[in-house]
Amino acid sequence: MSDLPRKAVTRTAKLAALPLGFAGRATWGLGKRIGGRSAELVARELQQRTAEQLFKVLGELKGGAMKFGQALSVFESALPEEVAGPYRAALTKLQDAAPPMPTRTVHTVLEERLGTGWRELFLEFEDKPAAAASIGQVHRAVWHDGREVAVKVQYPGAGEALLSDLTQLSRFARLLGPLIPGMDIKPLIAEMRDRVSEELDYALEAEAQRIHAEEFADDPDVVVPAVVHQSEQILVTEWMDGVPLAEVIADGTEAQRDRAGQLLARFLFSGPARTGLLHADPHPGNFRLLPGGEDEGPEGWRLGVLDFGTVDRLPGGLPETIGTCLRMTVAGEAETVYELLRAEGFVKESVELDPDAVLEYLLPIIEPAEAEAFAFSRGWMRTQAARIADPRSPAHQLGKQLNLPPSYLLIHRVTLSTIGVLCQLNATVRLRDELVEWLPGFEDPDAV
Repeated sequence: MSDLPRKAVTRTAKLAALPLGFAGRATWGLGKRIGGRSAELVARELQQRTAEQLFKVLGELKGGAMKFGQALSVFESALPEEVAGPYRAALTKLQDAAPPMPTRTVHTVLEERLGTGWRELFLEFEDKPAAAASIGQVHRAVWHDGREVAVKVQYPGAGEALLSDLTQLSRFARLLGPLIPGMDIKPLIAEMRDRVSEELDYALEAEAQRIHAEEFADDPDVVVPAVVHQSEQILVTEWMDGVPLAEVIADGTEAQRDRAGQLLARFLFSGPARTGLLHADPHPGNFRLLPGGEDEGPEGWRLGVLDFGTVDRLPGGLPETIGTCLRMTVAGEAETVYELLRAEGFVKESVELDPDAVLEYLLPIIEPAEAEAFAFSRGWMRTQAARIADPRSPAHQLGKQLNLPPSYLLIHRVTLSTIGVLCQLNATVRLRDELVEWLPGFEDPDAV
């Protein structure tokens, strides 16, 4: 395998071929419908063929293309099961098995960033990567003090590749819409592009990981590996074993799924309250389920968290407006909810909406916050996606008139992504408990 393909003309050509392929399949689908096949069957087969081509190209390119694929991976639960199966397989492969850098390239980067004597820093160093991600790959090693470590090495040219891919993908974002019903693809790509510089800066990532590692050092539920060393294009952290969340999704027991889901929800809401940072890349490849001792049941399992390259800085934790709005929605306070949304910019001044209709739009989405324990499932996710995506539905028409303020964009994406993973897990989660504990404004201040 050669180095990360970074010549703009090569990457652009590969990505530019995608819309042509989509157009060709659309023509094929029209022919099938003329031949008597039902529109629903043809649409599903088109989705499946499109997903297969898309993720084949994204996996080959890594960079921004692969990162985009990882971001989409958490929404596969919104697809019909006959489409989601092959789609899920392609995405899991994309998360865990991207083509590696040649060994000589890895050694060159290590020598440039750690010095000619870089081998003296390690007692052992495995040339074969343990994992490959969108902008770098991870090697297992033993640090000179005997600690097992993960060495993240950034791909040469990763910055140019990220920007090139995301710019190209944004040009045909509309064509990708049918892959994820109810998901607006273009803002997702734009937000990723805005964060390229942060993603490439391993010093910022190391700082975010240190903050989390220190805060969760003695936590019974969450484990964050300590940072061992950081330099430009190199990040060394303590190694963490455990069962990848993708494996729990595929083969986990009900107890494993429920425990993983509960801890994922706990980390989502407790992280900003405890660290002032929101981990903003919640795809399954970034989490591990760590078994407890032999005598411990599921309650002894912990959640391991990796990759702090993308975070949202929230010094006061999650905005109190979110908690207050959720609480008032559950209580049926339509007018109060509407005024809160308008004050925060979710409803623009030029738009007038019926508060009761807004409440009706929100209630199904916040159903998990009402229940003592909620069973997340792909079926529930598909119902929500269909309700919002169907142009004929009142929910779709109302949703088009709502606005997402920039300060909430990343929070919104992370929350949706986490819910997507909970649905993949089919986990039963006491979400309300986590909201009461960690989300400002959710607990009624007048409650005794």
